[in-house]
Amino acid sequence: MTVKVLLGTAAVALMLGGTAASAQSAISLGHLADYSGATSDVGTPFGQGVADAYAWVNKNGGIAGAKVNVDTVDYGYQVPRAIAQYKKWSGSDKVAAILGWGTADTEALTGFLAQDKIPDISGSYSAALSDPTGASGKAKAAPYNFFYGPSYSDALRGMLTWAAEDWKSKGKPGKPKYVHMGGNHPYPNAPKAAGEAIAAELGFEVLPAIVFALTPGDYSAQCLTLKSSGANYAYLGNTAGSNISVLNACKAAGTDVQFMGNVWGMDENAAKAAGAAADGVVFPLRTAVAWGGNAPGMKTVQEISKMSDPDGKAYRPVHYIAGVCTALYMKEAVEWAAKNGGATGEKVRNGFYQKANWVPAGMEGVCNPSTWTEKDHRPTLKVDIYRMKVSGPTDASVADLVKNGTIKLEKVKTVDLPRKPEWLGW
Repeated sequence: MTVKVLLGTAAVALMLGGTAASAQSAISLGHLADYSGATSDVGTPFGQGVADAYAWVNKNGGIAGAKVNVDTVDYGYQVPRAIAQYKKWSGSDKVAAILGWGTADTEALTGFLAQDKIPDISGSYSAALSDPTGASGKAKAAPYNFFYGPSYSDALRGMLTWAAEDWKSKGKPGKPKYVHMGGNHPYPNAPKAAGEAIAAELGFEVLPAIVFALTPGDYSAQCLTLKSSGANYAYLGNTAGSNISVLNACKAAGTDVQFMGNVWGMDENAAKAAGAAADGVVFPLRTAVAWGGNAPGMKTVQEISKMSDPDGKAYRPVHYIAGVCTALYMKEAVEWAAKNGGATGEKVRNGFYQKANWVPAGMEGVCNPSTWTEKDHRPTLKVDIYRMKVSGPTDASVADLVKNGTIKLEKVKTVDLPRKPEWLGW
């Protein structure tokens, strides 16, 4: 399904202080979203955050006086459909930049993006997308690929650093045991080697990986394998939908393990769905606060949210806020390009290099500071680790569960990883 979304009008730009003389031609962006595929549980709120952000941008004058045309395509998490859509965006339906989504499709497009000079800020945080020159030798050059937040690999390195400290603090004997769990797919596999390498370095016994599909199902067998392995720490590399199935099956099996979720593997909706099985799961948060958090920029996020929820009653999960941050980083890169010769792909890419410790305007205290350079597209090596707390029945709405404290996101630790050049690209 393809949905053409035309956001904003020239009249709005004029009402907000633009002039006919200063108005530029419309700026076109492509937006790959998963609203119906295997990762739609988290793709939907993230995609809504992107869409709302650009509706708000246009309501407030567009980019450099130009309206933004966003072509939103639900590609169902299917790589061939993403490639086919990209051919349109790089051809007759030329776009200045793309807001992408999945790991398999983003990695598949990397060479095309470089060839056509079209930047893509993706919902995939695969470390393979972080090496713009290919100098690391770990991944092919990805000069037009960007993402917001720590890479999957760095997030896992941060959580395992915490896990090693956690084990030591409990005074338990012997080596802790670590296992990677997830689908046999580029997305869950992206941080597997990096995680297992640092786990061994930190003194863990690394166990054979346990595979479970990206879709919900009966994973009782996997949980029995996990239980019999004696694992102490397990990384769930899938999105929340299938992780919920694992959490419930492992609780039923009496598995005693500390689960560490992928950034897409846990959120408020997942906590409601999994109930008590989600209690205690630790996971990284890309933004400095969750919905309603005490930060100056939360007011901006709430105004953006009203673009699709005029009454302001919706509760927005962490992925929505990350989608807003992602969209506004791209917005400011496009804005710099528009003011410095035109919103072409090459100039938009250069727009990402103009600021250090960068937070989009109006998003202070919400989006974590990010820095991209021509030689390193890792925006941050700061990993904020949270623990999901579930303290009762979860049959109410997410908004009510958070309001009454049944669901809480508890800050555990911030791990500041060193910017090791040997970690670039993997």
